Amino acid sequence: MDIVASLPTFIVAVVLISASPGPAMALILRRAALRGLAGAVPTVLGLEAGLYVWALCAGAGLAALVAASEVAYIVLRAVGAAFLLYLGVKSWRAAWRSRKEGPAQEAGPEVPAASARTWWKAFGEGALVMLANPKAAAFMIAFYPQFVPADQPLLATTALLALLQVAVEIVFYLGLAAVVGWAGAWFRRPAIRRRLDAVSGTVLVALGLRMAVESR
Repeated sequence: MDIVASLPTFIVAVVLISASPGPAMALILRRAALRGLAGAVPTVLGLEAGLYVWALCAGAGLAALVAASEVAYIVLRAVGAAFLLYLGVKSWRAAWRSRKEGPAQEAGPEVPAASARTWWKAFGEGALVMLANPKAAAFMIAFYPQFVPADQPLLATTALLALLQVAVEIVFYLGLAAVVGWAGAWFRRPAIRRRLDAVSGTVLVALGLRMAVESR
């Protein structure tokens, strides 16, 4: 296989995978809607850092061990499901608090000020969502070997392909976040924000429950 000739197929596959609904998409859309493009940046970077770690593990053979180990798979699935449920319940609580505050909360649609603490918190949430998803390990060991020529070193080639995937996904996700953030003033209206928190909480809880109960 010529790796250069396979790059267009690889990029198309990455874009299609990135566009599929899932925890990553739910986190990015909510963050962009409530905090704008700048607020979505740490979430996207955290998700991509987690993805790159899984890609390196796949190239080193560690992801295959995780996917093959029933105990490791179940532990990761439990952690990932619990964290998604936590994020979903947190969104529900935000919607409930906003509803109780009612008209007193009415304020201008400014983007909340970011701090180093909130930046790293959002980055950590994204990274943990990706790292605690055992499906990511299974995906990596199935996806990358299709694009690594037999005469090329697996780890080094996987690392390079993963960098390309990370770059493509960052561009895609930040482009999506920019579009959503452009309408952020509307999303940050108290009534709309309440509904967004409620809907995103429901989506995250549903994803967490699905991760908890689904088989390999």
